[in-house]
Amino acid sequence: MKILVYGAGNIGSLYAGLLKESGQDVSILAREKRLADIREHGIQLENVATGRETTVRVQAVGRLDTDDAYDLVLVVLPKNRVSEVLPILAKNRQTPSVMFFGNNAAGPEEMIEVLGRERVLLGFPGAAAVAGDHSTRYLIVPAREQPTTIGELDGTRSPRVDAIANALGAAGFPVSICSNMDAWLKTHVAEISPTANALYMAGVDAGRLARTRDALVLMLRAIREGYSVLGAHGIPITPKSHRIFQWLPEPLLLVLMRRVVEGDATSIKIGHALGARNEMKTIADEMRGLAEATSISTPAMDRLYPYLDPSTEPVPAGSSEIPVNWSALWIALGVFAALAASLSLVLF
Repeated sequence: MKILVYGAGNIGSLYAGLLKESGQDVSILAREKRLADIREHGIQLENVATGRETTVRVQAVGRLDTDDAYDLVLVVLPKNRVSEVLPILAKNRQTPSVMFFGNNAAGPEEMIEVLGRERVLLGFPGAAAVAGDHSTRYLIVPAREQPTTIGELDGTRSPRVDAIANALGAAGFPVSICSNMDAWLKTHVAEISPTANALYMAGVDAGRLARTRDALVLMLRAIREGYSVLGAHGIPITPKSHRIFQWLPEPLLLVLMRRVVEGDATSIKIGHALGARNEMKTIADEMRGLAEATSISTPAMDRLYPYLDPSTEPVPAGSSEIPVNWSALWIALGVFAALAASLSLVLF
């Protein structure tokens, strides 16, 4: 498969490098210093989990011309930069498939309007990557947690999606083909936007976030608010397993999320958010736009939003002024006790 990776940031470099290493015909579009670096040194990668370091020679190009022909253009750019490349992609009619590979709560309508519905696909990476001293340090997320997820707009399992999935799988990325990528991406933004904003609230420090209950509480409540907004639009939480945020009591979710934030791999998984305030603001604004079209109240989202501005002071480490909602836990324990009592009557 002949692939152009449009964007040479950390994630774009990772996918271009591993796809090339697996035998695909890959080019990567880069600018200025990054273009010169790749041409001179190749793409240098370090697997954080294994310590494996590789250098992959990938053809680097500075632009996409009208008559360039690829089987796939994989657009790996921050959401706030996607609009600027749409006219360039539209002029190139030799490439039948363009996959937008990243955050998107606004939906694919802008891409469809410029490129045509038949050319547009959606996806999201199942990997995290940050810049190291001399290489891109990366972690491929386990399939059970978040595989690389791709799909057609209409949800069908087409030959081209199968071909893309096979290429990604051969490069070492666990892959899932999703029947509703728009819902998947909106669900992801409902989760990642509050997470990033809570991280900013806690001073852009994962360890500090784990110790700052107020930030964690607002993060969890904002995720639930986002889910309610999506529900008001008739958008299903995708994948279904993420509905745990809706039914698990807040105290238990706090324990769970604190452990996740304190995990060894967290620093690289959230590394993107550390240097992506502009993109995080874009997707937060997209989610707020969805909320404003409903009657859903979003106080937690609103309290987190100002921390997107780097001039906003973070809360003190360990801040715990917001009361935790224990009521749902007591209700859950009461239901469990009632079920246990009923079961004992049946058994005995």
